[in-house]
Amino acid sequence: MRTDWRELTRQHRTLAIIPGELAALARRRKFQRGEQLFRMGAEPRDMLFLLRGEVRLTRLSPDGGELLLQRVRHGFIAEASLYARNYHCNAIAAGDGESIAFPRGAFRTALDAEPFRTRWLSLLSDEIRTLRARCERLALNGTAARILHYLRSEGVDGVVHLSHSRKSWAAELGVSHESLYRTLASLRRSGRIRIDGNRIALIPVEAGQRTL
Repeated sequence: MRTDWRELTRQHRTLAIIPGELAALARRRKFQRGEQLFRMGAEPRDMLFLLRGEVRLTRLSPDGGELLLQRVRHGFIAEASLYARNYHCNAIAAGDGESIAFPRGAFRTALDAEPFRTRWLSLLSDEIRTLRARCERLALNGTAARILHYLRSEGVDGVVHLSHSRKSWAAELGVSHESLYRTLASLRRSGRIRIDGNRIALIPVEAGQRTL
């Protein structure tokens, strides 16, 4: 599939860090729900970037059950595979979508030069901060605490525009979707949040107190 790189970087700003010689080697690929993008133990050959859809990174537990490690809805998938001998998890499409693949060898070579190396390290630093926030959130007790933490850490000025379903959000928060719906309604009644479709806004405590 021919790629209009300028249009692609307009839609996906993260791709703007990719140098031209690496972008020229990129390959776009559509996938379907349930398709396995890569499997645990396989040798990584590409660096994958998710353009649309959702990919679940999973591993088998000792008792044979499936462990969900991460849900990816945008951006690079399994960045650690760049220097790994084998994949340490499976990547399964949760729905129809599209990815773009960069040859791993060329990607590693491109990192020898600036400014790509610095931009890539900055991207990884942001990812680490995001993962730390997720760990903090999952350690909190109660659905309300996790919702409020999400709005503060993932939102812009306490405002989040959900790009996925409430059910998927509940799974990301580690709560049942029934608990999420009940708690959202309770937080709205108490004046802690404002909900307008997929826009959920945190109301400052002072303002919230005035609405009670």
